[in-house]
Amino acid sequence: MVTSTTVTGVQQRGLSWLAGDAADRRAAGLHRELRARAAGDRLLNLASNDYLGLSTHPDVVAAAGVAAADFGGGAGASRLVSGTTGLHAALEAELADFFGTEAALVFSSGYLGNVGVIGALAGRGDLIVSDAGSHASLIDGCRLSRAEVVVVDRGDVQAVRDALASHPARRALVVTDSIYSVDGAVAPIAELYGAAQDFGATLIVDEAHALGVRGPGGRGIVAEQDLAGAPDLVVTTVLSKSLGAQGGAVLGSALLRDHLIDRARTFIFDTGLAPAAVGAARAALRILRAEPERVDRTRAAARTIAQLLGAPEPEAAVVSLIVGDPDRAVRAAQLCRERGVLVGCFRPPSVPVGTSRLRLTVRADLTDDEIATAANHIDAALREVGAR
Repeated sequence: MVTSTTVTGVQQRGLSWLAGDAADRRAAGLHRELRARAAGDRLLNLASNDYLGLSTHPDVVAAAGVAAADFGGGAGASRLVSGTTGLHAALEAELADFFGTEAALVFSSGYLGNVGVIGALAGRGDLIVSDAGSHASLIDGCRLSRAEVVVVDRGDVQAVRDALASHPARRALVVTDSIYSVDGAVAPIAELYGAAQDFGATLIVDEAHALGVRGPGGRGIVAEQDLAGAPDLVVTTVLSKSLGAQGGAVLGSALLRDHLIDRARTFIFDTGLAPAAVGAARAALRILRAEPERVDRTRAAARTIAQLLGAPEPEAAVVSLIVGDPDRAVRAAQLCRERGVLVGCFRPPSVPVGTSRLRLTVRADLTDDEIATAANHIDAALREVGAR
């Protein structure tokens, strides 16, 4: 059957509108392309979130191989069917112990963990107060929950209090990142928890960019604020950044874990996380426990490159260099690549209009020479596009 719609008086057939939309994105400097990395790529990578440099650690790679050899290339089914292995159970116990919570539940990605936990804890008639700086996975979780959502300015604790006081609801959640992914700023977690407690709400904190970067032994901002294991506080995180693997986890009480197994659609209806990723994450977590100095090295590298580029001192492992115009940001990133340095390029909708930027992420295994070389090439690229 042929379908058509009418837009501004012009009949549009099927997907014919895609060409015009693509042209509009190109004109606005918002077209994106996939660039495949080759094995042994020699680019100096300041674009990944492999903060501790563990994705290529021999022990992590070996553990992934052993897990794949033991259990196969994939989990094979939902974790409620046959997709849960002994590795999954062991990783969950180890994550809960590391974060100081009663229990943990592993999802196939951090995105699915955030969408799943929000949808399982809030629905029609409930209230969610969402920080404007929240990651897209938290935003989508709020939208899909069908709860009433109030968005407040980034880190605005008083606005959270006002929203909770002004919108009586059957249940209420407050949702935020602990470290904002775009610029690495730290959210006021202790104050947000206090606000949530005062109004009987639950605080959900995404520690994706804090694990391995902040807190005692890299345990994150929640632990740094002495809130590990606190009641009515849910922690989410990923295995794909500092742990160099893949997947996500939700941490909290054993009762929460049981509830998610029964109610989180992104857990129930999704194939379990591949055993290789589970094995890799377990090995990386062991290394983090044994070598907490990696956390300090990561933060030191971020401070050094920020100083060399004249950027403010970073609070985590992200250094954000605002360029403004999206085309100029893309060109600067391409010039960096041509000089052998891979950097992130963030444009709307990832960032507000007019704040397109280069986003640098450092690793614990970067040498001083690599940091200096990268800074020189990035500075030259920014000067060439007129952003300096």
